[in-house]
Amino acid sequence: MRRRLFDVLVSGVGALLTVVLVVAGILLLWGYNFTNNQVSTQLSAQQITFPTTNSAAFKALPPANQQAMAPYAGQLMTSGAQANTYANNFIAVHLKEIGGGKTYSQLSAASLADPTNAKLTAQVDTVFKGTMLRGTLLTAYAFWQIGQIALLAGIISLCAAFLMLILTLLGIWHLRRTPQETQL
Repeated sequence: MRRRLFDVLVSGVGALLTVVLVVAGILLLWGYNFTNNQVSTQLSAQQITFPTTNSAAFKALPPANQQAMAPYAGQLMTSGAQANTYANNFIAVHLKEIGGGKTYSQLSAASLADPTNAKLTAQVDTVFKGTMLRGTLLTAYAFWQIGQIALLAGIISLCAAFLMLILTLLGIWHLRRTPQETQL
């Protein structure tokens, strides 16, 4: 095989790979932008505000949960990281207190066994609502995290495209300097 033919083939594959990596990078960055905007828009619409550090709700939290919540104190929830913190360090603590450490399914089973217990029925209702909110916030966090991964993958893809472009141009430069009759 002639060296020039090899250089043409390798440079052509490099050019194609460059285009694929650029398209992938652009799509990944679009995916990041879309998920980030959707999560932010949906969370902002809920108007959930973190308690301030001097509020009774904040002071009632265990120290580890206070430490996790402190960076967001007084802020409006707008990101997946905030949703994760609020769900796991605020709502989960209150659900545990309300349910006495029992899950919704455990409380629901107890309520079904004692349908005349109004206090237990109210407790089940509150824990259900809290569990649903917590689940929704953790889902927002999951989508936000997927967006963060897409951002990193998009940046890596565009960097790889830049590297492939340089290698492709070097291949074309080598092709132009190689005599016609040179063999591999």
